[in-house]
Amino acid sequence: MTRPERVRVTAPRRVRRPPGRPALRALDEQDVVGELLVRSLVRAQLGLALRVGGVFALLLGGLPLLFALLPPVREARVAGLPLPWLLLGVLVHPALLACGWLHVRLAERAERDFVELVDRS
Repeated sequence: MTRPERVRVTAPRRVRRPPGRPALRALDEQDVVGELLVRSLVRAQLGLALRVGGVFALLLGGLPLLFALLPPVREARVAGLPLPWLLLGVLVHPALLACGWLHVRLAERAERDFVELVDRS
């Protein structure tokens, strides 16, 4: 009894695209232009993440500075609770959610712009 000869099955290397779509072809073939397109999308999303994260870090990091420079703010009380506790314990969470929501919306917009760019060319 002999074993059947093994056959290697692979997918085609290239996907046939209609002519006149060089950007999409460049992405499929992963050539230099496709790599540049993807790198530009990644760079745009990284820049967005750094900007949104930086704004949130400045807001959060600025609160202790505000409390150190303005003692009346540090000593203030709202409904019997110290204002720093309220700001750091309660208001930071909605600000974090807002920054996250903003980041997702802007990242989706960058992706839509990327898709439109590829579709146009």
